[in-house]
Amino acid sequence: MARRAWVAATLAAAVALTGCTQTVSGVGRSERPDVTKVAGLEITTGESGPKPGVPDADLQVENGDGGEMDRLAINTLADVEEYWAEQLPARFDKEFEPVKRLVSYDSNGKGVEICRTNTAGVANAFYCSLDDSIAWDRGELLPMLDDAFGPMSVVTVLAHEMGHAIQYKLGDIGGINQATPSIIKEQQADCYAGNFFRWVAEGKSKHFRISTGPGLNQVLATMFFIRDAAGTSADKQGAHGSAFDRVAAFQFGFAGDPSRCAEIDEAEIKARITQQKFDSDDKDTGQGKGNLKVDDERSLQLLEESLRAAFNDAAATPPTLSTDSDQACTDGGDTSPAAYCPATNSISIDLPDLVKIGTPPKRGQKGGIGDFAAFAEIASRFALSIQKATGYGLEGPAAGLRTACLTGAWAGTTTQNGAKLRLSSGDLDEAVAELLADKSLIAADVNGTVVPSGFARVEAFRDGFYQGAGLCTRKYAG
Repeated sequence: MARRAWVAATLAAAVALTGCTQTVSGVGRSERPDVTKVAGLEITTGESGPKPGVPDADLQVENGDGGEMDRLAINTLADVEEYWAEQLPARFDKEFEPVKRLVSYDSNGKGVEICRTNTAGVANAFYCSLDDSIAWDRGELLPMLDDAFGPMSVVTVLAHEMGHAIQYKLGDIGGINQATPSIIKEQQADCYAGNFFRWVAEGKSKHFRISTGPGLNQVLATMFFIRDAAGTSADKQGAHGSAFDRVAAFQFGFAGDPSRCAEIDEAEIKARITQQKFDSDDKDTGQGKGNLKVDDERSLQLLEESLRAAFNDAAATPPTLSTDSDQACTDGGDTSPAAYCPATNSISIDLPDLVKIGTPPKRGQKGGIGDFAAFAEIASRFALSIQKATGYGLEGPAAGLRTACLTGAWAGTTTQNGAKLRLSSGDLDEAVAELLADKSLIAADVNGTVVPSGFARVEAFRDGFYQGAGLCTRKYAG
């Protein structure tokens, strides 16, 4: 068992949208944000999805059946086209030309010839540059996404595909050509989808609305779902990106404008992309390749050593870790699987709950997330100890985001040579899954109160991962 590496295969993506067209800028902002907002917008919790009472768009679609999924797709593409009709002239001094063909098909029915491909059995959505077309599977893919994540997941996928159409129409202006690696194209398309969702969040979409709290959380969960499988190399033809990388690209687009997305190039990808293959130390312990048993005494010892090393520069007395979860605490929250007690500077661990989170699910079954998610929850309570020792408050949204950032900073140290626990393929995707959970402990204050925006939680973690603990105390000082 490779004790210096930890990784888990989390929820296996049931669908890979692979049929798409044949200091790093934007990684983190050092200015201090308003912790009550999402990329400058108020955190809202209202309804997300189609606006009621709005007539359906009138777009010509081949092979459609007029059903709910086709209406959802048509209304999405009509609004996305309206967005790009505004943005291409404004950002690139280029007129927008609508996609020439829109094609609906049922992957469970008779196949249709599109882009030199027969769609029978192809549960997918894709843009084809050969005939400037966007096609979608109304029989399996779109209903599955809608059932799992709601209608805005369908909007997410089709906005991504329109992003590929924009790349084709921009050509050299957007830095894309036939030889461009797929990971660059996919990251740009995710970013362009983020641009569109910002427009929706600002209330400019005719057919859709989205809250910046739960609504965006569902969109990011969709990005997690359609990620590449752990162990997939970013250099592989057709690679789309890990959840951590795809969410990052989407967030760059949501926080910026289309010109930011066109800046995603090979240099940025090499500096930022975390997706990698498994290495020889990633052994299968019976819980997925390289996945440690989180209740193993040696695993917890290595975790504690890793945390002490990560925050050694803080010159703070590190907290003690105990598996006695019944310890009384006078000034700390009762959080699970780990709770920090400021009065005693100690962390109590509930091993049964830790095991539930740390055990990855088997394909098609419910379960936890994986070892990294479980260990990161303990790391978040360790980060509270560092904050207390250095004079920061432990309650409120600023403390929650600071905690997420410092947990990300610890994760960043596990990529360094000599680390006893090393980050490996799939770990950061586990962090995304945990950060998007309703009760994410990674982005919670000492009482377990969670920052309501999953978008802000992931961004804070990423800030720490790329730029270290110093940024966390500057940017999220409160």
